[in-house]
Formats: sequence, structure tokens, C-alpha cells
Amino acid sequence: VLKAFDYSSPWKGQQQMYKLDIGWPKIPEYFTGQTFCVAVDSLHGLVYVGQRGDNVPKVLVFSEEGYFLYSWNNTVEMPHGIFVLNTATDSSVWITDVGTGKYGHTVKQYSPSGKLMQILGTPGNAGSSLIPLQFDQPAEVFVEESGDIYVVDGDGGMNNRLLKLSNDYKEIWLTGTNGTGIGQFKIPHSVTVDPFGRVWVADRDNKRIQVFDKVTGEWLGSWSSCFSEDGPYSVRFTANYKYLIVAQLNINRLAILVAPPVGSIGDCVMVNTVQLADETKPHLVDVDMKSGAVYVAEIGAQQVQKYIPL
Repeated sequence: VLKAFDYSSPWKGQQQMYKLDIGWPKIPEYFTGQTFCVAVDSLHGLVYVGQRGDNVPKVLVFSEEGYFLYSWNNTVEMPHGIFVLNTATDSSVWITDVGTGKYGHTVKQYSPSGKLMQILGTPGNAGSSLIPLQFDQPAEVFVEESGDIYVVDGDGGMNNRLLKLSNDYKEIWLTGTNGTGIGQFKIPHSVTVDPFGRVWVADRDNKRIQVFDKVTGEWLGSWSSCFSEDGPYSVRFTANYKYLIVAQLNINRLAILVAPPVGSIGDCVMVNTVQLADETKPHLVDVDMKSGAVYVAEIGAQQVQKYIPL
């Protein structure tokens, strides 16, 4: 006899881990373009959204309760990835810009109000893999509190690499070329760092996640068995670092994978999924490291949705 729970979930007895917060944001009409990326400032309770389109504000700022606060637009052309860094003294917002105009092919640091503070790369100039700070459609950036910067470059350009920079923007190491081999990439699309000294990269078109040592850049392993249906578009840890949240754009799904503790990363174990509506197209995600809420930037639905842990 089939037990009732067999019908409700592909994971026998596995309870749903997240539920949609239907009250976020309070007024969805503020999304006027294609929402490509989202970043949470959990210290100050802010959510930054990067969107694209003609004559739309490129960055929208909401409270974690869902109230629209303000927007800014200067010097952002086509945002792809966004990241918030909080240090002891201040906050900054990092954006990767894949535009082809005069601001594109750069990684930029802004104040929370949108004042441009730093540009990495040559604006408007697609780079070659030979020069570390010359980007070609950089996909995402992750900055540690120490100021060390990790960039995955790029979103379909000539470069397919993972770059680590010091807080004074010097190359510490660089790894990756275009290909399917160990440590090679086909559209490295998202990057994050765990507390155990490992760098996690969504190697999108190779349909795998690759993991590297953050000190040396050495390859530590890869996961592919969870991504036979669709490659990983995002990598973000849950607030307790027990799981990884991965967006799979083409099948409109969030996959929740077990994060391995120190040691061998083994192969991936998918413990849960969140199925989104057709044509939602989840692109990149971020996690509120205080509340555990997951924010999903959806380029099909042209919105950001908030999922809260149960």
C-alpha cells in the first residue's frame, strides 16, 4: 500500500523546506525590467536587485519586509551579478556589468546609495584571458570580509576563468580556460566561498559545480550527477552552511544540496527542490544569512521572489 506522503513529494517523507512569501515585495510593480540578480545586506535588512531594460532603474533597493526604498542608475549598463559586502566600518555593493557600451565588461564597487567607488577592468573593453584585470562579460563576484575578491569571468565571452584578487586588486591566483576538463569552465556563472576555505563555482554549461582551495586555487573536486537535466546557474549557502541553493533556469527549479563538511566533497546529494512556475527562469539567488530567507531573481517572470525557511 502506498503511504500518503509518496504522492506529495519525490523525497519520501521529506518535508518542504521553504515556502513562498507572497507579501514580498509589497508592490511588485517596481520591477520594470528583467531582474537578473539579487543581493541581501542582512546586517542592515536591505535587498538589492539588479535589472535590465531601456529607461529602467538598474538597481532597486527594498527592505527585507518588502518595502521599496530607492533606486539608482548611474554607470550601470547591464547588471549580471550583484553582491553586498559589510565590513566593520562600512558597506558596499559590487556589480558585474556585462554591457557592451562604455560601462561594460567591468566589476564595480558602489556605496549603498549608488556612488561609484571602484572600477575593475577596462570599461567598454572586452578583455582577453591573458590579462588578469581585463574582463569579458564577468558573471559574478564574491568579496570576503578581508577584502579578497573572487570573480567568475565570464558569461559567454572569451574568458572562462576564476580569479582571486587581493584587497588592493592584485592577482593572487587565476585558474581556468575554456573546456570540459578538470578545472576548465564553460560559462562559470556564480561563485561563493564557505567557512572551510573552499570556493564553489557554478560551471553552468559543463553542468557541474567545481570546488577550489581558496588559498592556492587548487582544484578539490566537482559535482555533476545532480545536474543531468540542467546546469547550475547559482551557488549560495544557506545561513547555517548545511546546504547549497542552486537555481536551474531551464527547468524552473531550485535544488537544495547537502554541503559537505571539511574534507572530500564527494558527489552531490539533492535533499529537496522548490519547483517554480513555468517560464519563471530563476537566474541568480542570494540568502539572508540572518533569517535564512532565499531571494530568487527570475528573468522570465521579471520579478524577485522571497522564500522563507520552514
